[in-house]
Amino acid sequence: MSKINLRLGVISDTHGLLRPEAIAALRGCDLIIHAGDVGSAAVLDGLRDIAPTVAIRGNVDIGTWADHLPPTDIVEVGELMFYLLHNIADLDLDPPTAGFAAVVFGHSHRPSIETRDGVLYLNPGSAGPRRFSLPMSLARVMVAGRELKPEIVELGQR
Repeated sequence: MSKINLRLGVISDTHGLLRPEAIAALRGCDLIIHAGDVGSAAVLDGLRDIAPTVAIRGNVDIGTWADHLPPTDIVEVGELMFYLLHNIADLDLDPPTAGFAAVVFGHSHRPSIETRDGVLYLNPGSAGPRRFSLPMSLARVMVAGRELKPEIVELGQR
């Protein structure tokens, strides 16, 4: 995508549930990234109705519907490269050396935004069924040139 200002939606750990609040929060995005544990093809279909969607496979994504999902991916967002993987513990490269502006991951269901060595590490949290007392959330990132402005969006209480 080469548009100057981009609105990126980042979602993970839907586990087969695409909440109406998630759909509303992602409307207007230019691109959606799903960081794994999609849970069903219907979730991807719903996301693609909103914007072009890139998804990777998580540990619960099994079956023929998920066979085409790669375990990792590299996505160009404007001028920047994002590295996608489901579990950050599986990261086997050095993102700054590899030239990545961001690493997007999920798995823990814990939303986080952290910058280390000039690289954004973003976990949007879980947008699927509530797990323990963790929030249901996703993330949005405004991309302007080489600048990233990430935010976590909580998705209600149920």
